[in-house]
Amino acid sequence: MATWDDVRRIALALPETTERPTYDAAPAWRVKDKAFAWERPLRRADLDALGDSAPTGPVLGVRVPDLGAKEALLAEPGGPCFTTPHFDGHASVLVRLDRIDVTALEELLTEAWLDRAPTRLAQRFLDEHK
Repeated sequence: MATWDDVRRIALALPETTERPTYDAAPAWRVKDKAFAWERPLRRADLDALGDSAPTGPVLGVRVPDLGAKEALLAEPGGPCFTTPHFDGHASVLVRLDRIDVTALEELLTEAWLDRAPTRLAQRFLDEHK
């Protein structure tokens, strides 16, 4: 099970990442001012849409490269990723921190960072981590 401390540690270890609050004061992690992960408490509309399946634990929002990647993450039965109607058509998923291990979280955050980082910065990171 991952925690907010794990999210913060992993995200801030990625090059040129900053932590800055969102408009509602929740923490978000950015590379070159592009958000790639953020705390995403469920709102009333989310809870209404999810009904009894709404998670009660901490929820992280994470960018994904495209809608195909999103669908692949959502297809895992009982997996940590889910979505709400608010994110329909948006390349991002919501993640139940209490259902993802730290290794999978690191992979998800790194992929999100790579998707949002400038091309040269992303390539330099990939070259250094072969």
